[in-house]
Amino acid sequence: MISNRLAALLAARNIHYGWVVAAATFLTMLATAGAMGSAGVLIAPLQQEFGWTNAEISSALAVRLVLFGLLGPFAAAFMNHFGLRKVVASALVLIVSGLVGSLFMTEIWQMLLLWGVIIGIGTGMTALVLGATVATRWFSSRRGLVVGLMTASSATGQLIFLPLLAKLTESIGWRSALVFVVAMLAVAFGVVLLLMRDRPSDLGLAPYGETKVLPAPAANGSLWLLLSSPLNALRDASRTGVFWVLFATFFVCGFSTNGLIQTHWISICSDFGVAPVGAAGILAVIGVFDLVGTISSGWLSDRFDNRWLLFWFYALRGQSLIYLPFTDFSIYELSIFAIFYGLDWVATVPPTVKLAAERFGPERAGMVFGWIFAGHQLGAASAAYVAGATRTGLETYMPALFVAGTLCLIAAGLILTLRTPARLAPTLQPT
Repeated sequence: MISNRLAALLAARNIHYGWVVAAATFLTMLATAGAMGSAGVLIAPLQQEFGWTNAEISSALAVRLVLFGLLGPFAAAFMNHFGLRKVVASALVLIVSGLVGSLFMTEIWQMLLLWGVIIGIGTGMTALVLGATVATRWFSSRRGLVVGLMTASSATGQLIFLPLLAKLTESIGWRSALVFVVAMLAVAFGVVLLLMRDRPSDLGLAPYGETKVLPAPAANGSLWLLLSSPLNALRDASRTGVFWVLFATFFVCGFSTNGLIQTHWISICSDFGVAPVGAAGILAVIGVFDLVGTISSGWLSDRFDNRWLLFWFYALRGQSLIYLPFTDFSIYELSIFAIFYGLDWVATVPPTVKLAAERFGPERAGMVFGWIFAGHQLGAASAAYVAGATRTGLETYMPALFVAGTLCLIAAGLILTLRTPARLAPTLQPT
């Protein structure tokens, strides 16, 4: 296989193949981020073409976000059982199927099926749990940095693609924009088939930062055990206060990012006379600063108390969201918002992953973080629906912005109720 030859070539230059797997994962999460982010440019065109209300469209997108989150723990179990490459390749095929099918939809139930269920499942299999699994499986050292890079690819990709997709939608239609996303996913599919490997031991390597090759755990052929392992992980994790604090704060993270700003930003700006391309451009600025903030967060999470990092991230995000309704949505004031909000768009992810791994151990870290991430997406789905319903009923998004900002401030205080990692209870053992 090409991966064996490449691994040998890189080893001769003292480069670990884990960085290739990380790069392939980065590209995959970037491409699927384009699929997730494209939803933000669909609301207005679908309203105009089909007459669907904001609330109806938001309902389908909310289902997508729920499945995107709930699939995380099971995606981790599937990756443990079937391998990274098979699961990721299957997910990419599923996402492409949903996007191609949506080119021909004419009824709201079809959008619910395609965007809510099919794309929701596909993207859920390649969500942040994929990045966390690759980081914990392939890296012992630099794990926080790798999680930061993976998170940045997912979150920033959703933002930087929006200006291009908005421009394509405006000039040649929303269907052409989705065809572009399909092309990106096809490229990622080829890279996954060629370069992705399941574990370092497949190439006779130790994880980066280790010297001992770790054999792959024995696979259990029981479908019941495969499906029940995430539930067992949830059962054990839910008995700890750490899990519920991380779950609740990540709910707020999703509420204040994907569900509110990513989904409704273009519509929020249009209420103040900002054109879709201009609004998408501000999201691109947020994406650039998010890239800096999230990678920096990964670097910081390897060196400092992750509780205090999360405190500052949530507090600053909350203040930026409360600040936004008091602006006149001028370029100057939106730029200030984009800088402060962008720097911690998803900077919360690396410290959260680190706390989960320290508390629940590397073998269960993927599944437990999957359940914590489910909280993130439940928050995102709540915001996607609530903000759409608020706009439909009250003709303004401002209450949703105030609620999101207040929840972030509450999350900042809640995270400090955790004890320091050194004093946490012993790691849970697999069952």
